Amino acid sequence: FSLDNHLSMPITPLNFHIRTIQPQDNSAIAQVIRTVSAEFGLGADQGFAVADPTLDSLYEVYQQPSSAYWVIEQAGIVVGGGGLSPLQGARDIIELQKMYLLPQARGYGLARKIIDCSLTFARQQGFSQCYLETTASLQAAIKLYEQLGFRHLAQPLGNSGHHSCEV
Repeated sequence: FSLDNHLSMPITPLNFHIRTIQPQDNSAIAQVIRTVSAEFGLGADQGFAVADPTLDSLYEVYQQPSSAYWVIEQAGIVVGGGGLSPLQGARDIIELQKMYLLPQARGYGLARKIIDCSLTFARQQGFSQCYLETTASLQAAIKLYEQLGFRHLAQPLGNSGHHSCEV
């Protein structure tokens, strides 16, 4: 699997592809995040990622240094994504961010593949610590993060701006 911006990775049998975000993906991935957030009751008024002012311009956000974002496509339609960027207010820590998959993309190991890409990228960028925030209602995500070695912290690090993410 290559992290090159112009390559994609086919995942069989349901024709999923993981590739880096492109400008034309902005509205589609923003809609995925809004849809999944609504599914789990994560309202924009509650301090979750769905309220981020940059939600409709994620391509531009993830063009910043040491940042990357991958989208998952199925038959040319964006069905999920996730990425990472340096954690605001914390030195030398990268943050896993905006990992959202529509129901039809769940259960195939796609989130794990994006996390693997993210951690490989983070190591290539010289980071040795990765942080994430989530909420207790996302039990499947928490289970995956724990399986991958993430551990619970007593308090938040940095300044993600997501004050409702208690995990």
